[in-house]
Amino acid sequence: MSIEIKTATVETLRNTFSHTRRRFGDKVASRYQEASFDIEAATNFHYRPLWQPDKLLNDATRTAVVMADWYSVSDPRQYYYGAYVQARAKMQENAEHDYAFCEKRDMLASLSPQHRELITRLLLPLRHAELGANMNNSNIAADGFGTSVTQMHMFQAMDRLGIAQYLTRIGMLLDGGDVQLLAEAKQQWLNEPAWQGLRRYVEDSLVIRDWFELAVAQNLVSDGLLYPLMFQRFDEQLMASGAGQVGMLTEFMRLWFAESQRWVDALVKTVVGESAENRTRVQAWVDHWRARAVEALAPLAAIAPGSDALAEVDAAFGARLNKLGLAGGAA
Repeated sequence: MSIEIKTATVETLRNTFSHTRRRFGDKVASRYQEASFDIEAATNFHYRPLWQPDKLLNDATRTAVVMADWYSVSDPRQYYYGAYVQARAKMQENAEHDYAFCEKRDMLASLSPQHRELITRLLLPLRHAELGANMNNSNIAADGFGTSVTQMHMFQAMDRLGIAQYLTRIGMLLDGGDVQLLAEAKQQWLNEPAWQGLRRYVEDSLVIRDWFELAVAQNLVSDGLLYPLMFQRFDEQLMASGAGQVGMLTEFMRLWFAESQRWVDALVKTVVGESAENRTRVQAWVDHWRARAVEALAPLAAIAPGSDALAEVDAAFGARLNKLGLAGGAA
């Protein structure tokens, strides 16, 4: 008795969806391409938005920046919803381990009164700035054009909500599960003179109408200066003075910033490379908001980690702008 095994080849009828075939050719597309390109409605709307009757529901003219094709912007991380959720779940798992480790061993109890006051004064009020960033990125996702652009900002909005929650947990760990320190941090955000510059920056950004200017003010300029100052340089100061355990609780912020600036840089570099008009307009926005951000952060830097640290952070930010095709001179 002999057994003959035959194989059969099944030819696929189509390699991908029509919208990705038109853009990338008749070949197998990645999940990111299928979920990110040419899927936002652009024609045949039934009505215009009642709150903005001069615009379509999805309208590229909500920003003064002009692009021949907004889908030329892509995410170097290749994040669509599934990939984003998986990446954040892994980061959150590591962060939860760090928080549980600190809580189980009550590691913050060994902080000196000076360190506790410094953390309460400089880190905890940032939760309000993070909630402002959440609102700003939600606004950009609503007004922006092109799924490859808007989904990045929606992911960013949810990240900022999570960071605000982690800052809240730091306050509760410092306070033994109570919220008294968080209440004090809120009063500092509202009334402490050193915080009023940043608070005004956040509140003014909430009413920016041009969504790309808002992306510049929030995700490029504000984050590009605040995160290296408050989560890197301040952390280095805490570690050098014997409060290194706090760094376990802010590691998520440092890892997140290193990742998020990749897509922000890709967005800005693509837009300013489109035309001289775009570069001129974006440069004006950067210059304006950078000067305001440095001014707002100066009184906080004076408390810690120092004015020299802010100058170094600003210089590094200028070098980053140069790589994006913008002028990066001192603010």
